[in-house]
Amino acid sequence: MSAATDSAARRGRRPPRTGWRAVVHALALGLSTGLLVIVAGLAVVLIVVPKATGSTPLTVLTQSMDPTLPPGTLLVVRPTPVEDIRIGDVVTYQITSGQPAVISHRVVSVASSSDGSRTFTLKGDNNALADPAPVTAAQVRGVVWYSLPDIGLVNQLVNGSRSWLVPAIAGVLLAYGAVMVTIGTVSAVRRRRAAGDADGRGPRGRGAHRATLG
Repeated sequence: MSAATDSAARRGRRPPRTGWRAVVHALALGLSTGLLVIVAGLAVVLIVVPKATGSTPLTVLTQSMDPTLPPGTLLVVRPTPVEDIRIGDVVTYQITSGQPAVISHRVVSVASSSDGSRTFTLKGDNNALADPAPVTAAQVRGVVWYSLPDIGLVNQLVNGSRSWLVPAIAGVLLAYGAVMVTIGTVSAVRRRRAAGDADGRGPRGRGAHRATLG
């Protein structure tokens, strides 16, 4: 038995992890922390930011905006006044006004009528022709604020028919990560205290020094 193990056993404490156990513990803690950061980041991107700004997260499902916005890309669409929409903006609009089905294409021209109303001609970057009908202000849902490749697949889970799945997984990962971080912190504090006792800085060490000097 090593001196460190014997000393820990006499004090009634678990001996410090060594060898492969220490490596496994460090890897588990790192993995848990990484998963915690990823889940927190996805929560911010998919839930917090859209709700805080009134935006809508959408997923690209077709190739009409390739290669700029390929299928699986997450789009965060922010409500924008129609007078602020410019040529080059990627606009999300209802195919039929009042219906949920939408398309996100780029504005290629803007027309203004005598009464001040505006209509927009849109076209997919990968399409040879513009969309068949001009888009009215009533159809516009907003302008694409930012996009993230491949994250749209996660958005489909979060906001799809299995919307309970990802929050449940996120809750488990958050709880597991919090437990692992707590265990790591407690272990670090115990190691510092054990080192202090061994060096004479802890209560046991100070008592031993006083006994020797007296």
